[in-house]
Amino acid sequence: MIHSFFQQTLQDLWEQKIDPSEAEKKLRSLPFEDIDFAKIDHHRSFRKGFPEVILCQGKTNYQVLTILKKMIGDYPNILATRATKDLYECVRKEIPEIQFHELPKILLLEREPTPKKGWITVVTAGTADLPVAEEACLTAEIAGSFVKRIYDVGISGIHRLFSQLEDIWQANVIVAVAGMEGALPGVISGMVGRPVIAVPTSVGYGASFQGLSALLTMLNTCSPGISVVNIDNGFGAGYLAHMINRLAEGEK
Repeated sequence: MIHSFFQQTLQDLWEQKIDPSEAEKKLRSLPFEDIDFAKIDHHRSFRKGFPEVILCQGKTNYQVLTILKKMIGDYPNILATRATKDLYECVRKEIPEIQFHELPKILLLEREPTPKKGWITVVTAGTADLPVAEEACLTAEIAGSFVKRIYDVGISGIHRLFSQLEDIWQANVIVAVAGMEGALPGVISGMVGRPVIAVPTSVGYGASFQGLSALLTMLNTCSPGISVVNIDNGFGAGYLAHMINRLAEGEK
């Protein structure tokens, strides 16, 4: 449906049935698909280079399955975050090729893998940060970025980080994931000249306030070159990292 709309618009433009400004207006205002409980933004892949991502949290199994079935005809690769094992069992009965990555809680449909370009490095302070880190990794990978994983190199044993600096330097952008006091992104930013996306996690004891202490540390770091996403927002970090990586590789 979406591809045919593009083709018809371009054909009309080629045949001079519409002028360039009218074609631009039609493409910019491409309609979404209203399925009562959701409005699927089919135009997002045209604007952003990647289709709408489904947030499963708060939706019923039926709602997620319905959205997936509506999208599957137009998009070979689909990402759904914050999924559950129960949801996966429900979905795979009708979409057998769907994959479930249990650690980051991601449903992934990848029928046409995108060639991986550039270099993103995802670093975690500890093993407990892996669910959020893997959400970032899978998001960037399905979008078409090469991702290098460096895990469990937090500041409690900072010599572990020093041994990985060569790989970190090669990245176009770094995603640094940490809970507790959240110091890792500031340390990395102070050591390498690369943009750092800081991801606070809700890992930590009582006074960490479910990630708030890490978030505040990252927001208040004195090292320049850091952007901060919300607590446990691995998806947001992976998406932003891919956009930066794509620009670094000369893509528009």
